[in-house]
Amino acid sequence: MAYDEKTAERVRALLSKRRDVAERKMMGGLAFMATGAMCCSVSAKGGLLVRVRAEEYGQMLREPHVAQADMRGRVMTGFVRVASEGYRTDAALKKWVERGVDAAAARPKKPPRQTKRGAAAKGGRRASGRRLKPR
Repeated sequence: MAYDEKTAERVRALLSKRRDVAERKMMGGLAFMATGAMCCSVSAKGGLLVRVRAEEYGQMLREPHVAQADMRGRVMTGFVRVASEGYRTDAALKKWVERGVDAAAARPKKPPRQTKRGAAAKGGRRASGRRLKPR
């Protein structure tokens, strides 16, 4: 099942002025990444998947047209699913997209991944603690 192209275009238009946005097909939909983390996704299941701040999660679940996000029967903490009625207007969609971008920006930054070559340069140890074989 494909995601809703019209909604994807609307989200694209809202995020078009940002330089830190990327699109990625994932989880059966089209995810929008801002500041290196998924902020929202136009879902193939219908609706919009939106990242939310942990402290706002409970409050947002009480809003109309909002439900817990689940994937294969497991609740996705940090995300809510907004039914299409919840973002019918441009103003409503903008509100949800902005919430997602804010929540993505508020996430703690992950340390950069270390490559094997980078590990060799920093003491010659892998993440597991084992020494790298000399070349």
